Amino acid sequence: MTDVEVIVIGGGGAGLSAAVSAAENGASVLLFESEKELGGSTQLSAGLFTAAGTSVQKGLGIEDSAERFFQHYMDLNHWVLRPGLVSAFCRGAGPTLEWLIGLGVEIPAKVSSNAHMPGLCQAGVEDVWRGHVPKDQGYGLVQVLAKAARANKVDVVLNTRVQRLIVEDGRVAGVVADDLEVRANAVIVASGGFAQNRELLAKYYPAALRAGDDLFVVAAEGSRGDHLGFGEQAGAALAGDGWGLLMPTAYLQRLHHWQSGFPPKSRIYVNEHGRRFMDEDASYAVSGGIIDAQGGTVWSVFDERARLSLPDGYAHWNAQVVAAEAEAGCTIRARSLEELAGKLGVPPAALTATVRRWNEQLPLGEDPEFLRHRTLANKGSTENPGPIGEPPFYAVRTLPAELVCTHAGLEIDENAAVRDENGDVIEGLFAAGEAGAGVLGLRYVGGGNAVANALTMGRIAGRNAAR
Repeated sequence: MTDVEVIVIGGGGAGLSAAVSAAENGASVLLFESEKELGGSTQLSAGLFTAAGTSVQKGLGIEDSAERFFQHYMDLNHWVLRPGLVSAFCRGAGPTLEWLIGLGVEIPAKVSSNAHMPGLCQAGVEDVWRGHVPKDQGYGLVQVLAKAARANKVDVVLNTRVQRLIVEDGRVAGVVADDLEVRANAVIVASGGFAQNRELLAKYYPAALRAGDDLFVVAAEGSRGDHLGFGEQAGAALAGDGWGLLMPTAYLQRLHHWQSGFPPKSRIYVNEHGRRFMDEDASYAVSGGIIDAQGGTVWSVFDERARLSLPDGYAHWNAQVVAAEAEAGCTIRARSLEELAGKLGVPPAALTATVRRWNEQLPLGEDPEFLRHRTLANKGSTENPGPIGEPPFYAVRTLPAELVCTHAGLEIDENAAVRDENGDVIEGLFAAGEAGAGVLGLRYVGGGNAVANALTMGRIAGRNAAR
């Protein structure tokens, strides 16, 4: 006899979406959240949601489709993902967004220039904009879903970490929490990733640890990797090993950008050869890979004018902090570009030539080599960056060091059902979000990829678990 029909482990975006979906489809639902409040990493995010063929796009006259989204998604990920699963995600993302809007999420049909302005923005490197920015960010998404959970009579148990699954005759039949057995027809694992667990990072995403002391984690505290333990108990296969999202950032940053601030617009990234190699505002869908191709660490170079242009009110990217970091010898500072090159160990002639070309190009409106003027325009910038010419000059170590999410988890199919190592479905077990692997891949498609995955696959998991 079951105590409840569906158990959901995790109260972040994936778990809430799964719980509401299961309840809407007639199931009695019990949700366990290990922390003191709902929300997980979704609540800490901008709430950006990538989807195609939506009413928001149509309201702006944009024609798009799930098929077009699928093609872009697979191409960016080199077709190493399972097409059937990714197709289910791409087909489900748009309807999930409409479902959220129906629940009360507000996303106006207007152009947004960034991930914090409600509307539609460019999520990554897609040719059709798919980044849907909700009012009140990720917090707003969680509040709407939590309200829907209450309205659908989902029972929520906070501050309770599930210890293990109950597995009988190859089927998952419930969980043990606080040493109590709770039985169910189906269990949905939506406990998040493992960004806060250094041992699991070393095993499943060692690239994150290459950042050394510069690494900082913005995922929720509950991102401990519980899903991997549950998977081992049930004999689940794993997918996504070695993948995750590391956003390029300066060594001095330790918080989300909206708290740490942003580097000056008038900057260039140079590699060990003293040469510029990328659009400095390229989406993090691709920028981490570009920097990795340079050896993993580059330098952000700017001048005194740019330092003084940094606005007050941010924790790290402000004029005073940069000056203090230079005084401490952490940020490199020099009276000339030649001296700066010497301190960086790059060829002086190459660095000075790079800066000369910069001063002759984008400050005058065009970036013929890297087309940064297009990226800036898409972000709503109306002023060209300034030249780099006023000493002293600065160089800030920049590398993929902001750990947002991990992609290794339980292998799922297009129904969000977990598979075993033979590829067969494990009866009674579903997974979604970072815990359910196979959608988040080799390349993060753009802002909103993780939130869209969590809520879309959570909704699919809930619907199928209720059946």
